[in-house]
Amino acid sequence: MSFFGKLFGTEKALTSVVDGVSKGLDALVYTDEEKANDAAKDRSEARAMVVGWMAATQGQNLARRLIALSITGAWLGLYLISVITSFIAIFVGSDITVNKLLAASALSKNSAIELNNAVMLILAFYFAAPHMGDIAKAVSGKFIQSTNKG
Repeated sequence: MSFFGKLFGTEKALTSVVDGVSKGLDALVYTDEEKANDAAKDRSEARAMVVGWMAATQGQNLARRLIALSITGAWLGLYLISVITSFIAIFVGSDITVNKLLAASALSKNSAIELNNAVMLILAFYFAAPHMGDIAKAVSGKFIQSTNKG
């Protein structure tokens, strides 16, 4: 029997081979539960990173808010000027005045559009901080394109 045990493997050897194969196959399959656990771990690490970063840069909060409000305020002001001048142009009788109002509207609208990328970056900074790397790459690409256009 020992010859056949060595030739075909003992029960203990066979069990270790089966266990090794099953562990190997298990490692090849990425289950939904494992994906969910990994995703939860990633989210937890991202939250911890954001909280740590905010704690480390807390002294700069006032400056960040001032910059964010000034750029967002400028963008909103330009957009509102564009809408208001277009609206007023509807009720003005003189063609010359209408053309001037529409030109002013187009100018302020184009200026607001130039600020879209900066406002998007600010909103992303405040509301999507864990994803800032991808957002910053996309926005910086748009900044470069708009700078090269002008």
